[in-house]
Amino acid sequence: MSGTPIVLADPPGPRGRRRILISSIVALAVIAGLITLALLRLADHGQLDGELWSVFVDQPDLRTLLWNGLLDTLRAALTAMVFAVVLGVALAMARMSRHRAVRIPATAVVELFRSLPVLMLILFAYLGLPALGWKLSAFWALVLGLTAYNGAVISEIFRAGIASIDRGQTEAAAALGLRPVQVFRLIQFPQAVRRMSPTLISQLVTLLKDTSLGFVIAYSELLRSGRGAVEFLGSRYALPIYTAIAVIYIVTNSLLSALARWLDRRQNRRLGGGHAQLPLDAATAAGAPPAAAVPEQGGSGGTLT
Repeated sequence: MSGTPIVLADPPGPRGRRRILISSIVALAVIAGLITLALLRLADHGQLDGELWSVFVDQPDLRTLLWNGLLDTLRAALTAMVFAVVLGVALAMARMSRHRAVRIPATAVVELFRSLPVLMLILFAYLGLPALGWKLSAFWALVLGLTAYNGAVISEIFRAGIASIDRGQTEAAAALGLRPVQVFRLIQFPQAVRRMSPTLISQLVTLLKDTSLGFVIAYSELLRSGRGAVEFLGSRYALPIYTAIAVIYIVTNSLLSALARWLDRRQNRRLGGGHAQLPLDAATAAGAPPAAAVPEQGGSGGTLT
């Protein structure tokens, strides 16, 4: 049953494929026409003149400003990514606990942070915490807001990945004598990371883009650096500068996605590309006594104590 592919809809027939082809051609033609119209309008207003776009060559200080803004963006994003992943793993473990005293508060924290806008969390960290006696710099206020929101989302990603693991694996691990925390560390968590890596990387890309919200608390990230350059050079340079910023974001996110795909391929080659098996050698190394194998059964992953 597990090897049977799930078909959500019948494949289109010859007439359906022809309709799809025609609609795709029409959509591409409309998009090409809109792009051409936009370029013509920009050319009429002088926005495509070489003088405007040579500003990156003529103004070395502009390149330095955007480079420093990119470094500040990456610094905030990487710091928030590390903290968000750690917080996500901790909340996922807490939400899977059998103890209500642990599970209920963790659930409340996750639902609270997920329901609030990221900007509100950033503003609370920057403006609200000083009223309580905790003053944070713009960098740490941005990191704290991003960590709170994305940590809650990442915890649900990990929890969904763990729930997709066959219950038979956790039952077999329990029969081998592994404690629940060892089951999570040796069996559930590695498989959850592999299964949910596309969703996880997508959320980290979103976190990287959300660093632009540091603009509102005067953090010198890439977008704010570009805004400062536009104010200094004049609004006629807005299109080249903001286009360059957009390209930088696209390239950075593409590199992050490419890194994730490379890591996934490398791990698949290392593990043989097949379904993950219960690591008996890891169980033995963890101090579990040898036991008979337990047949795998359907169902979702278990809970933690």
